[in-house]
Amino acid sequence: MKIMGIDYGDARTGIAISDLLCSIVGSTTVIHSRNQDKTIEEIKKLIAENQVGEICMGLPKNMDGTEGPRAELCRAFAQKLEEATGLSVKLWDERRTTVEAHNILSAHNYHGKKRKNTVDAVAASLILEGYLAFRGR
Repeated sequence: MKIMGIDYGDARTGIAISDLLCSIVGSTTVIHSRNQDKTIEEIKKLIAENQVGEICMGLPKNMDGTEGPRAELCRAFAQKLEEATGLSVKLWDERRTTVEAHNILSAHNYHGKKRKNTVDAVAASLILEGYLAFRGR
């Protein structure tokens, strides 16, 4: 069984999938869609193709730990995803993952359009890495 990490966004959703041992991130991709139903269908395809048995999705909290409108959207999407896949979606605190993803890409000289198309996959990887480390403890 593999675990999928998701960085949900309005236009782009980053996806990271673990290796079979659930110890490291094995692959990443980005779904480009503003349509929730289409995004869910693409996620379902990835789940089937990669034998995913568990999902963790980033929950964007404010720096003080409170939740705002963006967190509400993510909770609603997670509920739809659970209904569509039959898998429970664990929500994972994603504070600073996008900032960290931008820092990683800057350090590796990814700029402009190249960065825009990659940052969500890197953020999903960071979400998944945090979740895998938590599970490993």
